[in-house]
Amino acid sequence: MTSSIRELKVDVKTVYLGEESHPGAERYVFAYTVTMENTGTIPARLLGRRWVITDANGKMIEVVGEGVVGEHPYLRPGEAFQYTSSAMIETPVGSMQGSYQLVADDGVPFEAPIAPFSLAIPRTLH
Repeated sequence: MTSSIRELKVDVKTVYLGEESHPGAERYVFAYTVTMENTGTIPARLLGRRWVITDANGKMIEVVGEGVVGEHPYLRPGEAFQYTSSAMIETPVGSMQGSYQLVADDGVPFEAPIAPFSLAIPRTLH
């Protein structure tokens, strides 16, 4: 089994922020913590991100930007980086997905997909 020289594993955990949310005003805020790990065999630097945030009404918001939380983490093979950010949607349930754009030390750019994950207030999804 061969591992790709350019590979990033992404894991996401979410938490509903009830104290920052206002359901009566259709404002539901979620924190998400991302752990990314360089599972390839060559160091790489994260350059940017693209998120697609979708609420239960089908409203989609695309967020594109440089780095994450003001940083451009550099990850050697086996190293991980974790950060927490937040997203707001207008319904109690939604989802996020996207990708990170990176460049490996050999100068080759690559993209790491971020699988869809749920944003849901507790006891909303079964």
